[in-house]
Amino acid sequence: MDNNLGRLERVSLRKVWASESGHFTPWLAQEENLKLLGDAVGIELELETQEKDVGPFRADILCKNTLDDSWVLIENQLERTDHGHLGQLLTYAAGLEAVAIIWVAERFTEEHRAALDWLNEKTGEGVNFFGLEVELWRIGDSSIAPKFNTVSKPNDWTKRVQSAASNSGELSSHKQAQLKFWIAFKEYMEESSSITCHKPAPQHWLNSSIGRSGFHLSSVASYWDSTTNAKGPELRVDLILTGPLSKEHFAALDRDRETIEREIGQNVYWHNPENAQMCRIYVRQSTNWLDEAQWPAQQDWLRRQLELFTKVFEARIKRL
Repeated sequence: MDNNLGRLERVSLRKVWASESGHFTPWLAQEENLKLLGDAVGIELELETQEKDVGPFRADILCKNTLDDSWVLIENQLERTDHGHLGQLLTYAAGLEAVAIIWVAERFTEEHRAALDWLNEKTGEGVNFFGLEVELWRIGDSSIAPKFNTVSKPNDWTKRVQSAASNSGELSSHKQAQLKFWIAFKEYMEESSSITCHKPAPQHWLNSSIGRSGFHLSSVASYWDSTTNAKGPELRVDLILTGPLSKEHFAALDRDRETIEREIGQNVYWHNPENAQMCRIYVRQSTNWLDEAQWPAQQDWLRRQLELFTKVFEARIKRL
């Protein structure tokens, strides 16, 4: 074995990006770099626009969270953080009604790191602030590689549980069971799959992105049988279609129903209610997910269906 190991060398940001607006922002807005940034914060990002006008100001990058179509605002700096950018960030967030705000800088001061931590503590469940430091590294003559380090992020799990408790008193035993199931499933997915799941919450679903706004995957642990509408626990994996084009997109997929069902290789349920915008395509199994002894097999089933739905639908969705 070769013991001559290389050494990491840090590269100045200005050596690669001479200016924020002319170089760093366009680089960050590219699809592969937004993915790198999204991986660091656990959000799959879809670019909406660069240099978005907010009153007399211009926000650097505006994206959609493909999981739930919510807005994500990105503000970036090539230097250490300052009060001016913090003020702009809050102005933009209010003007755009952004629900996730990502501040990227070369270095965060302790005051601004503390400010983001305070905002995450004081704001409601729907608003989240992230602080990320960006670094550049290489080994010898290798290509320069970027790295994002998270210095501040929301405590989503605490927020969600507090919100559920404040809305309905103490969590019911049903909600506690669902939260426990999703926490275990998310940990399993992080070890076993490249599919990223949303933060666990005391509810019957756990969402995952499929790469385009207006669509997402949903793992479901329900107390009701969706085929009989009677009491009986079931697990499902749904492809959810939302937004003003959901009916049109559902019809386009439905025209390819025979091929889709053959690729999935099991019973597929197509749900297109007349009086609702949201449509879904799903597979299911009757199983008692309240029995923890069955969780390993149930987690494996959910993972395989999520990966299968991604394989079958992702390219089709992007072509719509």
